[in-house]
Amino acid sequence: MLAEEVRAQCALLAAQARWVRIDLDALGAVDPSEPPPLDAEHHFLEGDEEDVARYLFTLDAINFGSGWFPELRKRQTPDGPMSGYFTIASALSDRFRGEGPWTNAQLRTMRTDELAAVLGQAADLELMALYAQGLRALGRFLGDRRALHAVAEAQGSAQRLAGRLAQGMAMFNDVGFFKRAQILPHDLALAGLATFGDLEQLTIFADNLVPHVLRCEGVLVYERRLADHIDGGWRLPLGGAEREIRACAVHACALLAERTGISERTLDNWLWNRGQAPEYKARPRHRCKTVFY
Repeated sequence: MLAEEVRAQCALLAAQARWVRIDLDALGAVDPSEPPPLDAEHHFLEGDEEDVARYLFTLDAINFGSGWFPELRKRQTPDGPMSGYFTIASALSDRFRGEGPWTNAQLRTMRTDELAAVLGQAADLELMALYAQGLRALGRFLGDRRALHAVAEAQGSAQRLAGRLAQGMAMFNDVGFFKRAQILPHDLALAGLATFGDLEQLTIFADNLVPHVLRCEGVLVYERRLADHIDGGWRLPLGGAEREIRACAVHACALLAERTGISERTLDNWLWNRGQAPEYKARPRHRCKTVFY
């Protein structure tokens, strides 16, 4: 199954890693609570089930681009700027609340300038063209189907849905990790739109924030040159050390799940939310311009 393939691949990469090592004993106590529901302020969750499902499909089709987030026009709050993720999620929510979802046909013809206007971003930002490409791919993937029909075709398997997303859309085909392919069934379950019998078998959703939190906690230890590169604010190329960082995060959380009895997706949620705290945001995390996270 998909998740086991990810674990095996990441365990192999972690064993061969040159730039990253794992120190499981560095992590303190883990909150064993279940992942909280999706934030209803920043996410569109109040519509009918099909519209909410379409929102989550649409959001996760563009749930990437952390390497470009320093270039985004962040939404402002009384406490400061939103994160890149919440800037995009809340702008998309505003569109759904004001005008409803795009149809599959509209997704298939999505223009960069149209989407940039919805998201409050400059149309010449490279990420907007990639987002528009991702939404056109989603429109083709859905074809004539409702979003909930695409979910039902997975027959209660989060891994089957993830596999179909990866096979059907190149930007979801993050071989060895399948971060975004796995996070969509997770989000659908959090929104109460689907029940998956294998949900707890998913791995963490390997991005750049969860490894960053693990590094801050001392669980991931970077070779000095890699640490200096990241701390200096320099981007990493796709592959190599960047891939080792993500693989070691996945493998570390798989080992922590075995040790604690807490599912990997719950560990991911706990670590991701922990990473919203100012002390984690103040320290540079690795950045890579990629469509996978």
